[in-house]
Amino acid sequence: MSGKTVVAGRTTAAAEGDVVVLLIGVRINHFWAVHHWIPVLTAMSRMLRELRRDPSRGLLNAVLLTASPRTYYVVQYWESKEKLYGYAHAPDAFHRVAWAAMNRRERKGKGRGHVGLWHETYVVPEGSYESIYADMPAFGLAAATGVLPVEKRGRSAKERFTHRRVDA
Repeated sequence: MSGKTVVAGRTTAAAEGDVVVLLIGVRINHFWAVHHWIPVLTAMSRMLRELRRDPSRGLLNAVLLTASPRTYYVVQYWESKEKLYGYAHAPDAFHRVAWAAMNRRERKGKGRGHVGLWHETYVVPEGSYESIYADMPAFGLAAATGVLPVEKRGRSAKERFTHRRVDA
């Protein structure tokens, strides 16, 4: 969902209100156990495709990152924690299928220790985040919410932190 066109100059994300950030990842504990970690990686890709096809589910943007040859994670920006929880529990969503399959494998004692999974979720209140991008395509929060000239929110980080939406 990140843009490819470089936006000249300094910009900031057009985020309004609270920001919901989900960090979710996998750690390959045993490289030789390919049959355990490939399904996890492909499940994450499938869930992201599903979410991108249906924007009403609430995913605004996702960025895949590599922390090491063993650890991969996705930074996700969501419309709200309710939309995130809604997707996680939706009976028609692939997440439910993938989670159930993982729980079945774990109950049977299969694959334990070969793959690590983790996630962290943050609801960042308005006035508790800021961003700046210099000569960058829309990325991260800006790809999720849009790009504004930095002057619209303030030249300093302190000014951008104090931004509050103006309800019309």
